[in-house]
Amino acid sequence: MNNRIFTQLAGALTAILVVATSAFAQGQSASHNTNGLANRADNGRNKIAADLDRVLNGQGNGRESWVKPGPGGAQMSLIIHSRAKNDPQLAGLRRAIAAVGGAIKRQFSSINGFAATVPSARVRELAQHADVFRITPNRLVARASSMLEMETGADGVRTLAAAGLLDGSGVGIAFLDSGIMSTHASMLGADGTSRVRLSVDFTSSLATLGSPVDSSAAAFQDPYGHGTLVASVAAGRSAAGAIDSTGIAPGASLYDVRVLDDRGFGDIATTIAGIDWVMANAAQYGIRVVNISLGTSSTDSYLTDPLCASARAAVAAGLVVVVAAGNYGAGPNGTPVYGTISSPGDEPSVITVGSANDRGTAQRGDDGINTFSGRGPTRGSYIDDTGTFQHDNLLKPDLVAPGNRVIGALSTDRAGLTQSALATGFPQLVLQASATGNGLMAASGTSFATPVVAGTAALLLQANPGLTPPLVKAMLQYTAQPLAGYNLLDQGAGLVNVPGALAIAGSLYTNISNQVSAGGIAVGASLLASGQAMPAPGSLIDGAPAGWSRFVYMGGRHVLAGENLFTQYQAAYDPRLLWVGSRAAYVDPNAAPPSGALVSDGVVSLTQVLGASSYADETGYFTLSGDVTDLTIHGEGIVLAEGIDLIDGIVLAEGIVLAEGIVLSESIVLAEGVVLAEGIVLSESVVLAKQAFLLGE
Repeated sequence: MNNRIFTQLAGALTAILVVATSAFAQGQSASHNTNGLANRADNGRNKIAADLDRVLNGQGNGRESWVKPGPGGAQMSLIIHSRAKNDPQLAGLRRAIAAVGGAIKRQFSSINGFAATVPSARVRELAQHADVFRITPNRLVARASSMLEMETGADGVRTLAAAGLLDGSGVGIAFLDSGIMSTHASMLGADGTSRVRLSVDFTSSLATLGSPVDSSAAAFQDPYGHGTLVASVAAGRSAAGAIDSTGIAPGASLYDVRVLDDRGFGDIATTIAGIDWVMANAAQYGIRVVNISLGTSSTDSYLTDPLCASARAAVAAGLVVVVAAGNYGAGPNGTPVYGTISSPGDEPSVITVGSANDRGTAQRGDDGINTFSGRGPTRGSYIDDTGTFQHDNLLKPDLVAPGNRVIGALSTDRAGLTQSALATGFPQLVLQASATGNGLMAASGTSFATPVVAGTAALLLQANPGLTPPLVKAMLQYTAQPLAGYNLLDQGAGLVNVPGALAIAGSLYTNISNQVSAGGIAVGASLLASGQAMPAPGSLIDGAPAGWSRFVYMGGRHVLAGENLFTQYQAAYDPRLLWVGSRAAYVDPNAAPPSGALVSDGVVSLTQVLGASSYADETGYFTLSGDVTDLTIHGEGIVLAEGIDLIDGIVLAEGIVLAEGIVLSESIVLAEGVVLAEGIVLSESVVLAKQAFLLGE
């Protein structure tokens, strides 16, 4: 065994994995759809976001897209998050905004607040109002810009469904992106009709944040071209031609929620409006998965970031939300830069995906992590009661997927006369040009790794409709294949393994989510279907063995292992529960605080065994993922037992210590605060986007 890894007494960590009602009663949030952990940031010191504060102090760069000149002085486009209780229409906050000369543009449903324009001279006055929880700039967001089947193992599982073809049929995937060319051959079904069931556009001049335009008949549905490529990777059928471009779930239904404009840009308010739309329509249209291949820079903690809060609400509503990690994992000299996960990929409840490089082969043994792929830990921060900045420091990404020269659909106008901006701007990426709706191009980035996982989630939900979003995430991590030489912050649990995840999904009964919603399942209850057992921890992909990681992230900072994670129910599989560090609370502030065990007895914790985080020693968060798997194979770790009160046990520090001068990004600082989560990455070493400033610890 690696002598850098050591064993701790079992009682030390068991304590933090059990919730005491008294310990969490204080965690109830005063803000609708905001988790009860937010009390740490709800102390009056976090009302104004850091980038907004800089501009109010006259320290902006003059290029902030959310500041516009007005007849009475500068006007700011803001997201105003409320803490008001028992006021669903937020009447008090409405009056406060009007009193400072502001104008409300939109009230959200996934978060408790407004998009509004406020005179810059009166923002601080508004922040003093008792109903204000947080004021954030309406920052720009941007696109996080077969062999794929063989690389992921999707080609070997098409006939595993009990009812026939396993291809995502019956599962809806919503894409928050730049649009989808619904008439492209990749988007057609076996009957020749489009599988894009609905197209709505929040970027149209005729749209409002609450009422998008139906763009199903638009002449050019995706003029930028990003969303079409992303959707085809998740769920495209192979277009006619010499290249097989089949996606992961080619039978899934697609929902085009356009939130990015012709240049691939949008803003937070429009993105949240898109999430609101998906939540409002998910039940009617059978939407189970949301793909978000976009992101924005944010120094905000997930506790106060409105985009994170919106994504968290979507997960709590039962949607599997899959998000790009971003493409700022490499420094100027190619060295890894940690702390470069963009928002909302830094939200604990979503599935955050990094980018793997398949080296141009279907064999996984030579795969690596693209240098540009965003790395953890998450570095959002808040100011605590003592005035000290506290970083979230959560484990991310969750896993990686192929994201290097991924082949997908090329968008054109309906007539086939005009290619997308991506295709015209990067003609070297066009592999198959066509005016008949079967053009193809290749691109790299976490944008295109993300839909691989979204498509996989659709397959899992087709195979077992009763899975909850956190259970889908756990399956994906537990069966992922660790890539040699990369640590937990580089790759999470490893490379996505489609047949492995499906093997676990098929062993569990299919009514789990209904029981969770009804509160009719207890921690430790069996999840196995009648006559089923936990499958052996390994898969064959393209004829080669693919070992499983055998571990998962839970609670943001905990690394857990053991078959009991899936043979028995864990509290973390309730999507309404947000567990981070030593605290847990329900997203719904009206719910009683959680009590009892968070995990069942027999689950193995590796968190203490990994030791303090050291890049040089490859311990803690910097432990190689393959070494973590070795620990599980050799029976290392602490076997947890139930019944120990959190308040009587040991509470680990919320933060981590990072030494040896490893480069950590405090935030990704770009003009206008934008993280280009996909700038089209031409190769592993070339990122066509502005470089982030690298700020030390």
